[in-house]
Amino acid sequence: MTSLYMSEHSSGFSPLVDFDDFDDGVIGMSRKVKKAVFPVAGLGTRFLPVTKASPKEMLPLVDKPLIQYAVEEAVAAGIQEIVFITGRGKRAIEDHFDISVELEQSLERRGDLDCLEEVRRISNLADCIYIRQKEPLGLGHAILCAQDVVGDEPFAVLLGDDIMDGGRPAIGQAVEIFEARGGPVVAIEPLPEEQLSFYGVIDGESLGDGLHRIRDLVEKPALGEAPSNLAVIGRYVLTPEIFGFLRNVSPDGRGEIQLTEGLRALARTQSLYGFQFDGKRYDAGNVRGFLEATVELALKRPDLREAFGSYLKDLEL
Repeated sequence: MTSLYMSEHSSGFSPLVDFDDFDDGVIGMSRKVKKAVFPVAGLGTRFLPVTKASPKEMLPLVDKPLIQYAVEEAVAAGIQEIVFITGRGKRAIEDHFDISVELEQSLERRGDLDCLEEVRRISNLADCIYIRQKEPLGLGHAILCAQDVVGDEPFAVLLGDDIMDGGRPAIGQAVEIFEARGGPVVAIEPLPEEQLSFYGVIDGESLGDGLHRIRDLVEKPALGEAPSNLAVIGRYVLTPEIFGFLRNVSPDGRGEIQLTEGLRALARTQSLYGFQFDGKRYDAGNVRGFLEATVELALKRPDLREAFGSYLKDLEL
């Protein structure tokens, strides 16, 4: 089911946590995470000129658009409602997850039942809601646009640029920690020092097994000034308290409301956790990361591995 919501905002597994060690957390609030917010209103300037008229989120990674990987990850984690924060020129995302009657009829007439099953599966993945962000005013503003739909429930946030590959959905791992600890959770990853200035970076204390309690965060620190090598990456489980903090964040020099600043304020009032997820992340928000993801995910496909691998070996580099 697809719905359109017009926002008025102008602006063998070893568990990562000890499930007996609960934080006080958020009292009286359901721990069930049923909604996921996908901020997709960005302009995709790193991929110009292809993104001049086409959404970056619809770039094909092997044979699926970027955004589908993240949506399938959320659905695999048990999330039932997908909230897209869209902008002008993003209609292709809506069309992709909607029913295409003409295409289905054509495939059925041709007897292409495998393709028919796949396109029907995509349109039935989840209930989708679309909220229009009138201007791309930062990640924090995009999340604020979802407030009326999210209500008083905890919710996930997934950035489609980050492709997470592993045995378990990365956002599902975050949900497990949220349910065990009761506090908001962000995914983190150790990165080389020269890359940290592109991310929010945490200052925290290790709780063991890749879990950290976050004391503070710094948005895009200058070289040599990062408080750690642990960068926040595109998976979050947040509580509705974040909306109040985001409303009080002052726009930065580019006029954007940064999620990092809202999380900093939240961390002063309740426990905020960072976890190193089990799997591999591809930063498909830049050309190199996108190409790396394309090659490596293609090589994992049984129908492509042998022929494509042989092709790569034969290249004279």
